[in-house]
Amino acid sequence: MKSMQERGAVFSRLGVQPIIHAMGTTTRYGGTMMHPEVVQAMVEASHCLVDLDELNRKAGEVVARATGAEAGMVCAGSTAGLLLQAAACMAGTDPARIRRLPDTTAMKNEVLIHKAHRFHYDQAYRAAGAQLIEVGSPKATEPWMLEEAITGKTAAFAYIVGPWYAHEGTVMYGAHPALPLPQVVEIAHRRGVPVIVDAASTLPPADNLQKFTRLGADMVIYSGGKGLRGPQSTGVLCGRQPLIAAALANASPNFAIGRAAKVCKEEIMGLLTALELYRTRDHEADMRRWRAQARLVVDAVAALPSIRAVVEEHEVNRPVPEAVVYFEKDWKGPSGKDVVAALRRGEPRIYIGQGGYADELWVNPHNFVDGDAQLVAERLRAALLHQG
Repeated sequence: MKSMQERGAVFSRLGVQPIIHAMGTTTRYGGTMMHPEVVQAMVEASHCLVDLDELNRKAGEVVARATGAEAGMVCAGSTAGLLLQAAACMAGTDPARIRRLPDTTAMKNEVLIHKAHRFHYDQAYRAAGAQLIEVGSPKATEPWMLEEAITGKTAAFAYIVGPWYAHEGTVMYGAHPALPLPQVVEIAHRRGVPVIVDAASTLPPADNLQKFTRLGADMVIYSGGKGLRGPQSTGVLCGRQPLIAAALANASPNFAIGRAAKVCKEEIMGLLTALELYRTRDHEADMRRWRAQARLVVDAVAALPSIRAVVEEHEVNRPVPEAVVYFEKDWKGPSGKDVVAALRRGEPRIYIGQGGYADELWVNPHNFVDGDAQLVAERLRAALLHQG
C-alpha cells in the first residue's frame, strides 16, 4: 500500500493537501476511491473511439441485469439522473417537446413530492422544467392527500430514499410524514402516474440495488461514485423500458437538455466495471472490516471520562458501521466543533462528522485504507484530551 504522500502526489503538485475522508461518501470531499479495476477499464477505454449510441445501448443491458429493471443507462451522476427522470416523464421521446425543455407549456409538468422529502437536489427536477407540487405536511401525510394532488397536469411522483428516511418512506424520528413507497406506487399507478425514485445514497445494503424496482418504482437513480466506487461523476438510471428510452432521448449525445450532463466513454466503462464488481463483492466481509475499524476507534476513546463511545449501524441511517462519540452532561473537554477543527488542522487532515442528536462526533470507515483507522483513533483521542 502506497503512503498518502505517494498517493496524493498529483494533488500536492498543485498545493492541494490530501485528506482522510471519514464522513462516508460525501461528494464535497471526493466521494469514494475507485477500484483499481475501474481505473484500468477507463484507461483501456481511452485508447479507442466508439459510437456512443451503440455503447449506451449495450451499457443499458448491463445496468438492467444488475438492477433487475427492464432497462437502464449510465448518466452523469445522481443529480443528472433526477433531471433526466423529470424530462423523460414530461417530454417522452417527442423531439419537439425534447427541444422545448425547460419550457413545458402545454405538457404535463407537475411533479408531486412529499413535503417532508424536499431537499437540495430537487432543483434538478425544476431545471428540466417541472413544477414541484408538495403533498402532505412536515409531520403527516394521508393517502387522500396524494389522491387529491393528482391532476391532469401530473407528470410523475418523485420519491426520495436516503439517510434521513427509513425504507419505504417513513422518517426515523417522529411521526410518518411520508407514505410508504408501495402505497405511493399503488395510488399513483392506479391514476396512470409514474413513480421516480432518488436512491442515490442507499448502497449499501446491496439489496437496495434491486429493491425499489421490485417495489414498483418506474425509474430509480443510484450514485455511481458512492457505494459502487465507480467514477464520481456517474450514476445508474434504471427502470421501465419506455421511460429509459425517453431518458436516453433527452440525454447526451443528443441535442437535448441533458447534453450538459455528458458522460464520456471512459466513465461509462468505469461505471459498468464498478457495477459488475459490486454484484460479485463479498459485502459481509466489507461489513466485518468496517465494524472492526469502527471498534478500533471506539476502543481508543471509550475509557475517557464523560465520553460514551459506541459502534452504531442501521440499515438506513448508518448502513456502514460508524464509531459514534457522545458527550455526557458533565463533559469538560473541547466541543465537538473544536475537535473537528483540530483534526482538520493536523497532518494529514482528517474529516469526521459532527452533530445529529446533539454535539456527537461520528467516524465512518467506508473510505479507510490500511492504517487509517489507527491513525484516526490516535488523533481523535489526542484532540479530545487537548493534545495537539
